[in-house]
Amino acid sequence: MTQTRSDEPLHQRVTSGEADLDELRGRLATWLAGREEVDEAAGVEVGQVSRPESSGMSNISVLFDATWTPADSQERHSAQLVARMCPQDDSFPVFPVYDLAKQFEVMRVVGEQTDLPVPRVRWLELDPAVLGTPFLVMDRATGQAPVDNPPYVFDGWLVEMDPEQRREFQRESVAALAAIHQIARPAELVPSFSPGPGTSALRAHVDEQRAYYEWTTCEDGLRIPVIERAFDWIEAHWPDETGPDVLSWGDARIGNILYEGTTPTAVLDWEMAAIAPAEVDLGWFLYFHDLFQDLAVTFGFPGIPDLFDHREVIEQYEQLTGSTVRDLPFYYVYAGLRQAVILSRITRRRIHFGEQDAPAHPDEYVLHHAMLARLIAD
Repeated sequence: MTQTRSDEPLHQRVTSGEADLDELRGRLATWLAGREEVDEAAGVEVGQVSRPESSGMSNISVLFDATWTPADSQERHSAQLVARMCPQDDSFPVFPVYDLAKQFEVMRVVGEQTDLPVPRVRWLELDPAVLGTPFLVMDRATGQAPVDNPPYVFDGWLVEMDPEQRREFQRESVAALAAIHQIARPAELVPSFSPGPGTSALRAHVDEQRAYYEWTTCEDGLRIPVIERAFDWIEAHWPDETGPDVLSWGDARIGNILYEGTTPTAVLDWEMAAIAPAEVDLGWFLYFHDLFQDLAVTFGFPGIPDLFDHREVIEQYEQLTGSTVRDLPFYYVYAGLRQAVILSRITRRRIHFGEQDAPAHPDEYVLHHAMLARLIAD
């Protein structure tokens, strides 16, 4: 087994909002007793509330078990659930807006329109008075995800797979992405995603990313040169035409899939979903893995060089969807730009919570900024 090094900067502590879990348990029980499917039930109980071992910085998740006796039955009903909560106001959020209603609707649509294992979304609560912040409740899924911290290319079950298992893992992962993109008429299914008349989905997507970047600079006014050069590169290399717009997962990567062996058991994290060309997701899917692989090599680890070869992924994707992948180098750089903006905000967040000092150079707010710099050097 490859050993990771505990002193590497990739082993980062994640600060998230804290809440009294015992108090949450009582509030959840009271709230649950008034929900549809439960409001006429007897003996509503919520078991111990806990946090998952690894949780993202963009939302807070809590796990809980609930039991009740339906009005038309003598048998106890039980459910293993997850409450996905918006960040609290003092948590220095990574994103400016957390639209749980959008996430709820997208998960419902994907669950209805595909055979993908998307957790069933049960309830959406937008009143912050219940738990202190809006939240949605969905069924809990089982399985394991390739971890981000430290990246899965350093150690763990994916590294330990044999090459044939990883080939199957790759096929299953690409198939999940292809299935999302094959949802017909996504703009009609999620009308709030429409970019508006006269605006292409790609232009709307890039403009939103630029607005997000400007938002990240609000507190300190710090500009990130590598990010601004990347925006210039994007404008200079804009595609002559784009392929069909699809329901874009947004955070399309294997770290947001749970697996049993090589089989996906849950497709998660839809907060960055949008309508966009399919290549937006493909570029992100490939860039995210390549960044981790490049980091592994930088720190002296072999990583997983046989996973997600670009030509193989494109061939598999095109066979599954019947569509042609266009201008992938553009979308690959765009993925690097998008991730750089997020990483710069995460660095600011860590500085805010006293987890690190401010870097000496603005580009160092972006983890492994050299990779993006190489891509836009032409």
